[in-house]
Amino acid sequence: MNNYLVTGGAGFIGSNYVKYILKKHKDIRLVILDDLTYAGNLGTIKDDLADERVTFIKGNIDNPEIVKEIFKNHPINLVVNFAAESHVDRSIENPQLFLQTNILGAQNLLDNAKKSWTTGKNESGYPIYKEGVKFLQVSTDEVYGSLGETGFFTETTPLDPRSPYSASKASADMIVMAYAETYKMPINITRCSNNYGPYHFPEKLIPLIIKNILEKKKLPVYGDGSNVRDWLYVEDHCKAIDEVLLNGRTGEIYNVGGHNEKKNIDIVKIIISTIKRIMEENPDYKKTLKGSENPLQDNLEWINEDNLITFVKDRLGHDQRYAIDPTKITKELGWYPETKFEEGIVRTIRWYLENQDWVEEVTSGDYQKYYQQMYGNR
Repeated sequence: MNNYLVTGGAGFIGSNYVKYILKKHKDIRLVILDDLTYAGNLGTIKDDLADERVTFIKGNIDNPEIVKEIFKNHPINLVVNFAAESHVDRSIENPQLFLQTNILGAQNLLDNAKKSWTTGKNESGYPIYKEGVKFLQVSTDEVYGSLGETGFFTETTPLDPRSPYSASKASADMIVMAYAETYKMPINITRCSNNYGPYHFPEKLIPLIIKNILEKKKLPVYGDGSNVRDWLYVEDHCKAIDEVLLNGRTGEIYNVGGHNEKKNIDIVKIIISTIKRIMEENPDYKKTLKGSENPLQDNLEWINEDNLITFVKDRLGHDQRYAIDPTKITKELGWYPETKFEEGIVRTIRWYLENQDWVEEVTSGDYQKYYQQMYGNR
């Protein structure tokens, strides 16, 4: 039986991963560690917490005592570290928080895992580890920096982070690799492109645009919207992590890309047209529109690019283009991104239309202050 520690398991990708492995693997036990900050929400995993295989612990990964107790009280053999401060805008406002959680938190997890998993030393003085243990660090393509109009990030692309967020993630990756080299710890690192899908916190582009349309608000687009990102449906990412954790070569880095490169402005336009089409085809979805006395009779002509899109001052250090080459994970593990963007964005929009209670819950309180700070005066 595998015993997982999933950190950040109440966040976007972490919660989707929890749901995926609970469904796929029957004979597992799972400890979720999450500090329930702005992007972590118990409501996201409330059904999973009812599963007798799941234990939830509230806490930060940089807390030595909490992490020590987890390894003491649970026979953890697999660690998947999703926990991180993850928004570039927030890292520009408060870089220190990102260094504390993303770097020192990762090191704290590594140190406690090493102590728990070590059974002795070999003749060369290196630790001997229990069978079946592994630490997987979930990273990002942003550690590679920015691309021009052509080319792709590969696993051998030099690290060149440009923001406090990406610098903290690159540093965490290097700490993980240092434990692999110095202590021969069994690790993997995955670096993914931009994820989208259910349970995505509405500070990120796609859920933010959906939310603003439903509230009849302007859609803020940084700069001229020409920045390019590669988009990966979150369930495809979860499948990739599962493959790497259980079957990936120890010590290896795997890039996980979606083969869905699009300009930010094109993403916004696609969402506008898709929401309008879905509401025209299914009038009941109009009930999700805010500020309408009779939503089912709402004229949807206002849902158009000219009326909704507004360009705001560009983000500091905004990388122009990300694009990942996932050839390695495809060749070695048979993984490939199954969900085309045109399919995944419809799934995502429908999920948000059908789960407005979740959106209301996670965006109450501090989110409104954050939104005003990020976009209100631009």
